[in-house]
Amino acid sequence: MNVSDAISARRSIRGFKPDPVAPELLEKIFTTASLAPSNCNTQPWHIVVVSGQARIDLQTAIFAEMSAGKAPSPAFPPGDQGLTGDYKDRQYQCAFGYYGTMGIERHEKDKRFALMMKNWEFFGAPHVAFISMPTSMGPVNAIDVGIYLQTLMLVLVEHGLASCPQGALAFYPDEVKKIANIPEGNGIICGLSFGYEDVGAQINKVIMDRAPLADTVQFID
Repeated sequence: MNVSDAISARRSIRGFKPDPVAPELLEKIFTTASLAPSNCNTQPWHIVVVSGQARIDLQTAIFAEMSAGKAPSPAFPPGDQGLTGDYKDRQYQCAFGYYGTMGIERHEKDKRFALMMKNWEFFGAPHVAFISMPTSMGPVNAIDVGIYLQTLMLVLVEHGLASCPQGALAFYPDEVKKIANIPEGNGIICGLSFGYEDVGAQINKVIMDRAPLADTVQFID
């Protein structure tokens, strides 16, 4: 598989088999991903992979927080803030495609809520990685983390694995920090649920398109 094939094959997958990934393969994948470039080689990312009983405990703890009415407290502004124009339109189209694939109408609030809650079930994936960086850092360092995240997702594809990057997994950091060894002073940017795709799952039939190249890229001679 070349890089272009991996980019084309990668999608946000939200239906997983329960089968865990072998520890030696996990180590190989994350070792390769660590080769991602960063500004001045600062490597500002920190990753914690939660699996097994710890993953079950974390899901239970986050659900308890939400049931108690605790408000989200992300360390960094969520990605859906301040969206206008084409950006807001693309967000709407993403939601319409997602709910539409699952046969959920706009007025079916209970079903929409249940689907949203799957974020904190990690979509059934056996592993979830939490990606953090120091809260003292800014957008330039976040670019480095994004480069790392894309590298990691492509390496997962190379090894026959699927993933879903989730900004929602940064919303309830307190319980994550109790279970995961996140460095003091770091804030969670996002989570990444991953494992083997459940190919037949309806939720994996969601396909998102991309804007025409002319809308996002200009070539000037």
